Amino acid sequence: MSADADIVARVAERLWRAALLRRAGMWTAGALPWLALRSGPGLLAWTAFCAWDGLRLQRRVAQGWTGWLDAAVPEMEDSAPLLVQATTPLAQLQRQRLLGRVDAVLEPRRLRAIVAARVPFGLPWLAGSLALAGLAWSAAAWQHPVAAPATAASGKAGAAPVAPAGLRVRLAPPRYTGIAPSVQAPRDLQAPQQTVVEWCLDDPAAAPETIELSDGTRLQAGRACARWSAVESVFWRWRGARYTLKVVPDLPPDIVVTQPNEMVKDLARDAGSAAIAVSVSDDYRIVQATMHLTLARGSGENIRFSDRELPLPASSDPRRRAWRRTWALADLGMAPGDELYVFVRAADNATPPHTVQSPTYTLRLPAPPSEQDEDTAALPVLVKPESLRSQRQVIIDTEQLVADMRNRKMDQAAVRERSEAIASDQAALRRRYGQFLGEESTLFGAQDHDDHDDHGSEDGHGKQDVLHAFGHAHDQAENATLFDDATKVLLRRALAAMWDAEKSLRAIQPGTALPPEHKALEAIKQLQQSERIYLHKTAFTPPAIKEDKRMSGDLTDAASYQRKQDDAPEAVPANLRELVRALGGDGPLPALWTRTAHDWVRERIGDDERRLAAQRAIQDVADGRLAARPVLRAWLRGAVADAPVLLQALPVVETPFAKALRGGGR
Repeated sequence: MSADADIVARVAERLWRAALLRRAGMWTAGALPWLALRSGPGLLAWTAFCAWDGLRLQRRVAQGWTGWLDAAVPEMEDSAPLLVQATTPLAQLQRQRLLGRVDAVLEPRRLRAIVAARVPFGLPWLAGSLALAGLAWSAAAWQHPVAAPATAASGKAGAAPVAPAGLRVRLAPPRYTGIAPSVQAPRDLQAPQQTVVEWCLDDPAAAPETIELSDGTRLQAGRACARWSAVESVFWRWRGARYTLKVVPDLPPDIVVTQPNEMVKDLARDAGSAAIAVSVSDDYRIVQATMHLTLARGSGENIRFSDRELPLPASSDPRRRAWRRTWALADLGMAPGDELYVFVRAADNATPPHTVQSPTYTLRLPAPPSEQDEDTAALPVLVKPESLRSQRQVIIDTEQLVADMRNRKMDQAAVRERSEAIASDQAALRRRYGQFLGEESTLFGAQDHDDHDDHGSEDGHGKQDVLHAFGHAHDQAENATLFDDATKVLLRRALAAMWDAEKSLRAIQPGTALPPEHKALEAIKQLQQSERIYLHKTAFTPPAIKEDKRMSGDLTDAASYQRKQDDAPEAVPANLRELVRALGGDGPLPALWTRTAHDWVRERIGDDERRLAAQRAIQDVADGRLAARPVLRAWLRGAVADAPVLLQALPVVETPFAKALRGGGR
């Protein structure tokens, strides 16, 4: 255990040393102006700041070094905290695995890269120190004007000329972004999508330089600049140094509708106005934003539609448009019984433009209640059944009612109303499933006649139905369905549970209704999962055999009677399996392995940061770094999705003769 603790302490110490070296440059650079000014108070203050910054940095490294390793080192498998503490046997086993590989994966160069990503150089503090030193120098020069020219001259003499870089990067963003072209020195850059990137040499007459992109593309910069269109984030390498070019995608406009706040909103019968509020935003500029209003009036087959299109007013910010208005229903042309459909369409200034459309919102103004005409009341009318709520929705409504009763004080009348409404939904669903067992239903507008059996044996003239009273019926309504006995048992179980739930809801006891509701849902799910399979029986037709080959034992050109299963699709291509196997050792890699790796990473890894890290590993392996092989192997294997488990029968024919020959009939 002491050896393991020493390894962990050594890793933490190496990280702390790398962080200390990272900040040492800033501390030294900040002290130089005060040394040049020979300012004792300034140097003392800067020393105190360096001590405070060092203590803060040490505390930060001690608290977060495990998270740094998990984020930057894939070989740690997100288990770096186990190096500090592992309580369970499984955690201790994983800790031993990590301890065995920690020295190999945490090279000094990699530790410096981790610290560089997590510990900033401290440029704001350095700038503050330089600014204060400049103020102190100005005050001294004001007090001693004679020494000022000499000091300025010495400053000019000490300024070293900036060495021109051998390469310049030109960025030409698309015109619609409004971003001016720029020329940068080789460094990490960020550019909009579809930006034209050019790498140009300062001296076109010099020898051509090679620019290597992370996707495997190689560009030549010589007399003509190397050109590339930015479609995805990449890193590029020049003279052994890597630089990241992050591409910012152009997003389509974002439409937010705050009013109405529901997809289908029913207005009050006496409503006189309706509020509509929308906002549209884009990355660069909104070219067009319109609101479409469609008014539907009438009923049945006599429905008329009228469309209106209103542009959203522009604002001072070309990237945003917001509009809110409270419409009078008369201005919208709405009358009782009408519906208004509203949606917003917007387009930006991209090439080609991104056009998006919001969901359609509906405003309903209910029609006044009307009584049916007496002359047509007796005519048979087929009433369309309303959409039934599912058993799961009934359970959700019941659980919500129970929660509301527990968390807040509800009026008894409101509890009764909601419980009876849920009971009505449960009754409608019960009658719907009861139809499959021959029960009667009232879903189509008929009145309940559950009590007709009490007076059905005797009609209005006093005649008695002897057949139904004393006869023996050989058929039942339940047996007139197409379901087997097992399905009927499940149906009866679901109906009985629905009956119990409905009784509890009618008694205003929603808590006791939940168990039978879940029981009914379980029975319904079993009904949905059951299948009826019909296999058509056909006679076996052997392939035709020529007369001269019969009884000869010659099987040439004879078709096999055994059915072969199709080959399982390959979850991982064969060339990738060969590459992963080769990366496990130090031997040569397969031919065209870089193309295989790049294609697999580009296809399977969508996140920019993870994809760039995998491509960086590909480039390291191509440079001959053996330590990068396990990293690339981990990235390739991690990109494999969950492969399906394929079960196939063995192509072995078991005949009685073969069994007897092998084991005496056993």
